[in-house]
Amino acid sequence: MLPTTRIVSFLCAMVTPERRLTLWQFARFGTVGVMGAVVDIATVYATMAALGLYAAGLAAYFAAVTTTWALNRAWTFAGRGSGGLVRQWMLFVAANGVGFVLNRGTFALLVMTVPACAQYPVIAILAGAGAGMFANFNLSRSVVFRRQISPEAARRPVTLASE
Repeated sequence: MLPTTRIVSFLCAMVTPERRLTLWQFARFGTVGVMGAVVDIATVYATMAALGLYAAGLAAYFAAVTTTWALNRAWTFAGRGSGGLVRQWMLFVAANGVGFVLNRGTFALLVMTVPACAQYPVIAILAGAGAGMFANFNLSRSVVFRRQISPEAARRPVTLASE
């Protein structure tokens, strides 16, 4: 067996199924985030002449957050979470408020202080998206799309492993 194959096999054996699921979800979340960044960038560039750069950034955030919520709901966290669409979207937006502050705070700070970011907002947009990603993933997974306990599992008595 090649050394690389042994290392990969060893790492795979060390990663629990729960961690593998989390890593897989994080990879999907990142992929969805790239799609959200495309929506974000396209919206800023499409609206900044009419709205101004800061308002375009805000409008773009809501276009991107709606896109990423829908894709995460359907793909990254499929089958997790509960509630109606509007309620879940609002929870997604609220839970990702920390990510919003990191995302748009980074965007605004860079646009105000780095001339290249004001001239090429894509730099500030991508930096902001990176800053908010980790907070958004953790809050999305633990608050918005948390695993639901089935009614049958909730009714089962709890037993100790030693019984």
